[in-house]
Order: sequence, then C-alpha cells, then structure tokens
Amino acid sequence: MARMIFVNLPVADVAASTAFYEAIGMVKNEKFSNPQASAMVWSDTIHFMLLDHAFYSTFTPKQIIDAHSTSGMLLALAFDSRAEVDAITAAAVAAGGAQLHDAEDIGFMYSRAFADPDGHGFGPFWMDPAAAADGPQQMADAAA
Repeated sequence: MARMIFVNLPVADVAASTAFYEAIGMVKNEKFSNPQASAMVWSDTIHFMLLDHAFYSTFTPKQIIDAHSTSGMLLALAFDSRAEVDAITAAAVAAGGAQLHDAEDIGFMYSRAFADPDGHGFGPFWMDPAAAADGPQQMADAAA
C-alpha cells in the first residue's frame, strides 16, 4: 500500500462540510462515509476525514478547538498554476468559506488563503518548478 495521509477535521455539520469540500473539488468516498463522517478524496494519497464533534472526540481526550479563533494548523495545498490557486479560493468563498488574505505574489511563488466553514485554514499555492529545484536559498535571493 502506498503511503497516505488522512487529515481528520472536526466539523459542526458533516453534510454542510461535505458540500463545501465537494464545491472545492474533492470527491466523497461513500465506502468510508456515514452520517457522522465523510471521507473526502483530494488525491490518491491524501484524504480529508470530516468528523462530527462527537465522533472526533472518540479519537482524543483533548478539547476540540474553535478554529475560527484558534489556529491549530494551516494546510498548504500545491497546484500546477496560479489560475488553479485562484479557482479553488473563489470556489471556497462561493461555498461559504472565507478568504483569509489577498493574493501574495513573490515571483517564483503565488499563494492565497481561505478557511472552511469551521475555520480550518488552507493555503493553496503555486511555485515555479525551476525555482523550487534551485532550493530555499535561491528562492530567498529571488524574493529579495
């Protein structure tokens, strides 16, 4: 089996969150979904598990944060073009998410940011493949 990542996110309303994630291009895997959880496929190796608070609580004794006011993580999503970055951000806002800041363009990298309806933060970005191949110091020099 390939190495995979499953991002478990606590959500207030599984159906509403499922609709949001479908609107930004993810596909629901019905085999691993039920009324308390939706398995949303981002790629062959990355899935987002949208879990209602009661079900999420069975995995941890810790308090679930309010992601609208507390940041627990930011999820960076790589895209092949600036247009794809703009498209997912526009889809997120149209589906009930919130834009977190204006576009940032530093030449070799272009990024946006949005939050889902539960406040989980996402940073879609595009990076020039040649600049990425040169490594972090050359990218920092290019941005200066």
